[in-house]
Amino acid sequence: MDLLDWLMVALSVLLVLGFGAYTRRMMKSVADFVAGGRLAGPYLLAVARGEMQAGAVVFVASFEVVTKAGFTLQWWGWISAPAAIIVAISGFVVYRFRETRAMTLAQFFEMRYSRRFRLFAGGLAFFAGLANFGIIPAVGARCMVFIFGLPQTFQWVGVTWQTSVVLMAVLLGVTLFITLSGGLITVMITDCIEGMITQVFYLIIITTLLFMFDWGQIVETLSGNLPGQSKLNPFDSAANKDFNIYYILMGILLGFYGTMAWQNASGYNAAARTPHTSVMSGLLGRWRDSGKSAVIALLAVCALTFLQHPDFATASAGAHAAIGSISDPQTQSQMRVPVALNHLLPAGVLGVFASVLLLGIFGGDSTHLHSWGGIFVQDLIVPLRKRPLTPKGHIRALRLASIGVALFAFGFGALFQQTEYIFMWWAVTQAIYMGGAGAAIIGGLYWKKGTAPAAWAAMISGAVFSLGGIVLRQINPGFPLNGVEIAFYGMFASVAIYVVVSLLTCHEDHDMDRLLHRGRYAVKTLLPEAESEPPLPLIIRIIGIGKEFTKWDKVIALSLFAWTMIWVVVLIIGSVWNAFSPLGDEFWAAYWHVVGIGIPVFLCFVTAIWFTFGGVRDIRRLFADLRREQVDALDDGTVVDHRNLNEVAGPSANKEGASRGSGQGLS
Repeated sequence: MDLLDWLMVALSVLLVLGFGAYTRRMMKSVADFVAGGRLAGPYLLAVARGEMQAGAVVFVASFEVVTKAGFTLQWWGWISAPAAIIVAISGFVVYRFRETRAMTLAQFFEMRYSRRFRLFAGGLAFFAGLANFGIIPAVGARCMVFIFGLPQTFQWVGVTWQTSVVLMAVLLGVTLFITLSGGLITVMITDCIEGMITQVFYLIIITTLLFMFDWGQIVETLSGNLPGQSKLNPFDSAANKDFNIYYILMGILLGFYGTMAWQNASGYNAAARTPHTSVMSGLLGRWRDSGKSAVIALLAVCALTFLQHPDFATASAGAHAAIGSISDPQTQSQMRVPVALNHLLPAGVLGVFASVLLLGIFGGDSTHLHSWGGIFVQDLIVPLRKRPLTPKGHIRALRLASIGVALFAFGFGALFQQTEYIFMWWAVTQAIYMGGAGAAIIGGLYWKKGTAPAAWAAMISGAVFSLGGIVLRQINPGFPLNGVEIAFYGMFASVAIYVVVSLLTCHEDHDMDRLLHRGRYAVKTLLPEAESEPPLPLIIRIIGIGKEFTKWDKVIALSLFAWTMIWVVVLIIGSVWNAFSPLGDEFWAAYWHVVGIGIPVFLCFVTAIWFTFGGVRDIRRLFADLRREQVDALDDGTVVDHRNLNEVAGPSANKEGASRGSGQGLS
């Protein structure tokens, strides 16, 4: 790292700290801290939520997949595209959850099932979330040690210190400052600003790599693998252990089943201005993510080329020596690409890449701290109290919980010995909660006959199955099921149990209008949902586009659907063609040059401009709405008789609460 690189990193940190300090005064209530006042626009949500998926640990996890499977998973990934897009356009789960006006998923569980189930689900989510998040700061810090080019250990006051552990403490400290300043308001705004900056940085990195590496060199590096382990030909990749077509197929069902179940970004689920805004943020996020994929793939294959191609043998000698100095095999495998990037990226560009990872760490870790700390307070402390917390006491509890999560993550990351691929660890720890939560969520939102006993049975069975898998894999590394397979089979068991128990125990249909605030329970929103229009064509309704979609919303949704279906057609044609006349590596090399690199690079350029304008507009609108926001002190996540406290108390109590909190920043 040169002086220019360190300057880029310093500016990134100062930017985050500055916005954290500025937005602190805008937070005036519990709803602001937990759910951003429910005033976020679609571009703000799309960019901010996307930034939490751009940290060092996500890059490292993705590098593991690309170095193992190359481009082949991108081909099979199109199998899931139609279902995923229809789910996104229709707002499956997301729309109805926003209609409940719950701030956390477990709050919805109390509204739909019971307080005891809320406590159990909240506790299980918190436990699974801590285990899942525990490795993230540690992997991120280790990655930054190698990106910064720092020694793995150093001496101070006569003691040998692990550099990654010390750096982890520093990074968690900055992340805590963001989270504690203004809750989700600060987290959203800083994540959005970071996301808009990194879009520009992506273009700088891509341009540099395209000038440094010839595509022919990359193809030579990715070719010549053993039969069944190709990194270019998807029809010759079935023997790629863990990351193959079966991984994709299981992921399709797990993705559908677990829609919005995982709560590492729970605040974003409740932060949208309207339910439809939440749906649109998901659609916009898919456009933005399509450009980011080029950066990850290009960085990984260029790093492999740098390490393996004879043209770079002399230049990569230092990288090989650094990789060889890492004693732990799992860490050595994870850090292979980051070490190579530290040696190959030129001055200035290395600082840009380091800033991308650093901003992503702040974005991802702050969202996790906010989510798991919030779940501990909202779904364990709040339901257990006989008297609600005061607004200041409530926010103090939320901040203390975030600090506790950070301390746990620091201790866990420093001591835990990780033996899994990162994506596999995430899959199995998420399944502890999601294994049963998916059935309870979908059944609770869409099936009036779903019951509390069924939710209990599904949640317990899913947790037992996944925890058993974790224990068996720790005891026996040769255990035949990987993390995704454990989650997959646990899902089927939980769904079957939920349906059977519901049918056996349902004595009265649940009042879905009251749950979803429809009919006589309707709540006025800040803005109208949509313009009045004539009935929509059948094909539009099948895709999931409803009357709440504006004309521009329809353009976004239909263009995304059409774009997706084009690649599904390519998948079908290519599969049929290959069945009759197998396509060789030469064809796939040319194909991935265009589809894996060229088109995503173009989309990265377009979305950088598009989402910068949209993000700035939404931030300005959020600031304006927060200034005129009428605070409701009773809107704090408390549920009474299956309804939110501020709805049960009535308009007079809401006005009283507003007068107590309006215009006063809570610090």
